[in-house]
Amino acid sequence: MDSATKTSSFFWDSGLWGLNNPRQGTIEHPKQKGCRSPVTSTMADVLQFNTNSLQVPGEDRSASTSPSGSPSPSRNECSITPLTPSPSPTEVRSCVARPFSVVVAIDFGTTSSGYAFSFTEDPETIHMMRRWEGGDPGVANQKSPTCLLLTPDLRFHSFGFAARDSYHDLDPEEARHWLYFDKFKMKIHSTSDLTMETELETVSGRRVRAIEVFAHALRFFREHALKEVKDQSSSVLEGNEVRWVITVPAVWRQPAKQFMREAAYLAGLVTPDSPEQLLIALEPEAASIYCRKLRLHQVIDLSQRPVTNGLDVDGSRPFDSSFRQAREQLRRARHSRTFLVESGTGELWSEMQTGDRYIVADCGGGTVDLTVHQIEQPQGTLKELYKASGGPYGAVGVDLAFEAMLCQIFGADFIESFKAKRPAAWVDLTIAFEARKRTAAPGRAISLNISLPFSFIDFYKQHRGQSVETALRKSNMNFIKWSSQGMLRLSAEAMNELFQPTINNIIKHIENLMQKEEVKGVRFLFLVGGFAESPMLQRAAQNALGRNCRIIIPHDVGLTILKGAVLFGLDPTVVRVRRCPLTYGVGVLNRFVEGRHPRDKLLIKDGREWCTDILDRFVSVDQSVALGEVVRRSYTPARMGQRKIIINIYCTDTDDITYITDPGVRKCGAITLDLLELGTVAARAGDNDKGSTFERREIRTTMQFGDTEIKVTAVDVATGRLVRASIDFLSN
Repeated sequence: MDSATKTSSFFWDSGLWGLNNPRQGTIEHPKQKGCRSPVTSTMADVLQFNTNSLQVPGEDRSASTSPSGSPSPSRNECSITPLTPSPSPTEVRSCVARPFSVVVAIDFGTTSSGYAFSFTEDPETIHMMRRWEGGDPGVANQKSPTCLLLTPDLRFHSFGFAARDSYHDLDPEEARHWLYFDKFKMKIHSTSDLTMETELETVSGRRVRAIEVFAHALRFFREHALKEVKDQSSSVLEGNEVRWVITVPAVWRQPAKQFMREAAYLAGLVTPDSPEQLLIALEPEAASIYCRKLRLHQVIDLSQRPVTNGLDVDGSRPFDSSFRQAREQLRRARHSRTFLVESGTGELWSEMQTGDRYIVADCGGGTVDLTVHQIEQPQGTLKELYKASGGPYGAVGVDLAFEAMLCQIFGADFIESFKAKRPAAWVDLTIAFEARKRTAAPGRAISLNISLPFSFIDFYKQHRGQSVETALRKSNMNFIKWSSQGMLRLSAEAMNELFQPTINNIIKHIENLMQKEEVKGVRFLFLVGGFAESPMLQRAAQNALGRNCRIIIPHDVGLTILKGAVLFGLDPTVVRVRRCPLTYGVGVLNRFVEGRHPRDKLLIKDGREWCTDILDRFVSVDQSVALGEVVRRSYTPARMGQRKIIINIYCTDTDDITYITDPGVRKCGAITLDLLELGTVAARAGDNDKGSTFERREIRTTMQFGDTEIKVTAVDVATGRLVRASIDFLSN
């Protein structure tokens, strides 16, 4: 867009209009569904075009005339008007930190979850949570299965091991009426139209609002964490002295992040009046923050000793012996609940030179997230070099492959029936597979035994009239055998078949990322997350990527994100620059240019030609945005007494966009400016000055895109008073 065009661009959003009364409806763009008229105003009243509502810099406003008629509803009035229509230069403002006494981080994972905390007076000490209820005797579990059990009347019963064990102990018929949820976080990632009404389905088929399920889980963490914090605190802590941090995948978009925030409000972690008390941390980013603190003895470097056929080049030890040793060290360390971190950056970073780049691959239960960072010396801050990427390539993919294998052997209809009629037994079967999955390793010659619940064997015989052994024999799956002890015997080939599709997706995604211009020459690859503990994934990563970079795995790989989330809560400014995952903007009017703009975008008003639906970019995809950098736009109400300004936000995953109607552009949210408190002032100004002051009333909106969430604030320039501003991505 050239400068001449910029000077004549106006805000254009015919999808939503300012409301005279908060209870009135909205008029949506005719191309959208649900076109509605205000309840108390006639169409003629609402569609009255006012040239005073479109301000052009340098224009003689006294010369404007009233229109003789109104054009079509899709092209007539803007409920708000930009006083700074062209993109204003972004600026960086300082971040004001609010003092907190303690930071509590919750790593809300797909398969396992946990929390940790640190007191701000001793930020180098991270306290892990107490031993969880249930689990294996004698083992200190610092994360718990992400499982939730509700009673038949939807009351909270238990979470984690307690939920899993309680559900297991229920009578099969009784279990059908209880609500058991596991791996439910993936629903938020896979739902394209996420709202506050999105539902989750239990293993038995009942449905509950997802926001309530997440709130139950977060409330459980809140109660446990606060009790432990208070036990260790020497003083009485008030609720507003606790800063909460919740981790989410970096590939989650704004609706999913807002969903977690709303769930935290519902759970009572913080109130909507204190949003700064809750931070949303991106999982690979949190891992990166912690990795920069690592010392050399706290990591395994896969690239130090090349391997051949599962052995070191000198044949001295098997490939995975170092991992077994590291896991043993971790098991011993887990009985200690306190971790110390470096006050500065760790020894590992001393090997890095200025400008060195590294990738963090968070391989979790549900998703794999990749982020590319550069550490800035000497301050130790981080700079994101390429937008976060990833996909649903987590360890759950192996579970789904196992379920698909069972469907192939026993029939998909039987498996679905078994899950519905014997839900607790199905959970037992998945737990049995999970335990054996963790022991799978490359080069393993011994078959893995997976116990089938007796109810599975009995139910299959009733359902099919034949034995499980007969079904296996007829399936012609030679790498799966039946044991007379009631177990499936999976050969190494069978386990490899289950792992390979998911692992191949991970490796391919990392390889594609390394081909990007911004990422070429990366020196380090950090594998973190629970799935990174798998020797199957470690071997594949070393074979495919070990020649291009050093592959580093922290010893406490499953706790890396949790510790990093605590560090992020202590210093949210540590990531100084991020990359925008999408292009964001609003629709505006520009002066129509023949030959440049299509005729179907032409709007003629008062003898002037305008082009509608042009995208006014706030930020572009993969654009670098510094923390605290802001984008400003100013708008004015279109009518006296207007109560709200609603601004539709559009987004796209490309930058090659001109109009908000282009393919790939979608309405993703809305900014609402509440003018209720300004009504009296505006009306008084209108009475005194015949509306001239009202016409010039400027609402300056400030947006931040450099944080983990998009934020908006607004101020009435005439009075200096804050305007209540909110941004909503869940109401589309």
